[in-house]
Amino acid sequence: MMSELPEMRASDAERERIAEALREAVAEGRLDMEEFEERLDAAYKARTHADLEPLVRDLPMPSRTRVGAAEPATGDWAGRIGGRATSKGAVGIMGGFQRRGGWTVPRRFTAFTFWGGGEIDLREARFEDREVVIRCVAVMGGMQVTVPPELEVQVGGIGIMGGFDDKASGPGTPGSPTVHITGFAFWGGVGVVRKLPKAERKRLREERREERRLDREERRSDRKRLE
Repeated sequence: MMSELPEMRASDAERERIAEALREAVAEGRLDMEEFEERLDAAYKARTHADLEPLVRDLPMPSRTRVGAAEPATGDWAGRIGGRATSKGAVGIMGGFQRRGGWTVPRRFTAFTFWGGGEIDLREARFEDREVVIRCVAVMGGMQVTVPPELEVQVGGIGIMGGFDDKASGPGTPGSPTVHITGFAFWGGVGVVRKLPKAERKRLREERREERRLDREERRSDRKRLE
C-alpha cells in the first residue's frame, strides 16, 4: 500500500521496518545478497516515504511494515524470531568459513576451525527460536562472533593455551532473543564483539559529518556577524 504522503520525511523506525522486511526477503530467497545490500543501503539513506516505497514494492509486506504504518514498540524483535534454520554448523580446516547477512540461526549451531578461521555475524540474522546456542571450537585457529548491541548475549567458553573472550556478555533490549556462546579454544582464540550493522554505522557517520558541517557554517556565520 502506497503512503498517502510520499514526500513526508521518513522516521528512523520506518527505515528500520523496511530494513527488517528486506532481511526477511533475503532469508526467504526473494532477494539475492547483492540486491539486498543495495536496497538496505538505500533504506538507511532514505529521507522520505517516496524513497522507501520502491525498495519493498515487489515484496509481500505485512501491514505493520508498510511505509506510514503505526510505529512498533522500541526493541521489537518479533519479526526476527522464527523460521527455518539456514544451516546447523560450519567447518574451517586449513581454510575459513563465513555466516553473515540475513541467515537464520538454528537452536543449536556448532562451528569448528583447525588451522583456519571463521566469521559468525549475527547483526542482520534471524533466529529460529528465542534462545539459541552457538558452540565454537577453535584448534590452532581463530573465530570471531559479531553481535548487535541490542542482542542478549551470554558467553561461557574456555581457553586452553588460547583465549575465549567474554567481554560482549550482557543484556539486550526488550524481546531480544538470548544467544549462548560456548565451546573452547586450544592454541587459538574465539572473540565475541558487539558492533552496529555496517549500514547503521555509515548512517551515523553521515549524520556526524552533517552535524560538523552545520557547526562550521554556524561558526562562519557568527564570525561574519562580528566583523
